[in-house]
Amino acid sequence: MIMAVLGKVKEAGLPLMKLVKLRGMPILQQLHLEERLLRTSSDNWCLINDGTSPPAIVMGLSGKLSELVEAKPVLQDRISIIRRFTGGGTVVVDQNTIFVTLICNKDAVSNVQPFPRSIMSWSGSLYSEVFEGLAGFHLRENDYVFDDRKFGGNAQSITKHRWIHHTSFLWDYEVKNMSYLKLPAKAPEYRLTRSHMDFVCRMKEYVPRSEFIEKTIKAIGGQFSVKSISLESIDIPSVSEYVHTTRLLTEQEIQEACTIQT
Repeated sequence: MIMAVLGKVKEAGLPLMKLVKLRGMPILQQLHLEERLLRTSSDNWCLINDGTSPPAIVMGLSGKLSELVEAKPVLQDRISIIRRFTGGGTVVVDQNTIFVTLICNKDAVSNVQPFPRSIMSWSGSLYSEVFEGLAGFHLRENDYVFDDRKFGGNAQSITKHRWIHHTSFLWDYEVKNMSYLKLPAKAPEYRLTRSHMDFVCRMKEYVPRSEFIEKTIKAIGGQFSVKSISLESIDIPSVSEYVHTTRLLTEQEIQEACTIQT
């Protein structure tokens, strides 16, 4: 009885986090939602999107298209390219990608400062709980890896009062999709000169998909009072009232990158 009361007291002292579970939301729509929540809401949010369709390439805010993407095959296969509102690298996403997004007020987690390294370190500790018992999990530079092979890529944006940390987890991947990406000039030191195929791994070889999502929610519940809500119940300004930084690149921009690469 006493332990139950203490548990409720502890829960009452945790900051509230609203959890929205999604399945297959198009990545452009997801990024627009995240950007609006970061800039127009005062709540803490966790979004989990289990896969996305159709496939797309997502670039960081300052990435140069001609240096990061093989533009000609992307044009031929009509793959969309999105420039998101956060930093970070370039990734191909599809139904085999799991997305976890954390949007927090700067005082939501007592030991986290609104700086990239502090947020990244905290996220590494959080996912250490998720992957507890799996040998080889590390936060390496800015990536989540098993041993020296990447399966989770991160990006962030920090505003005056809030921050976002979002991750695309490589549950599985199509070999062809990796060919759309060039070897970036700026890469993590531990990558060395490895190709995409030698650098990444499939998360499905380590943990069941549903178990990963369940354990992620449980780990977040250790630091927040989690409240599940539906997408429809989110009360934020409509698209017409907010101008997004995240955008779809035009065919002309991709063609110009083709010209540079030839």
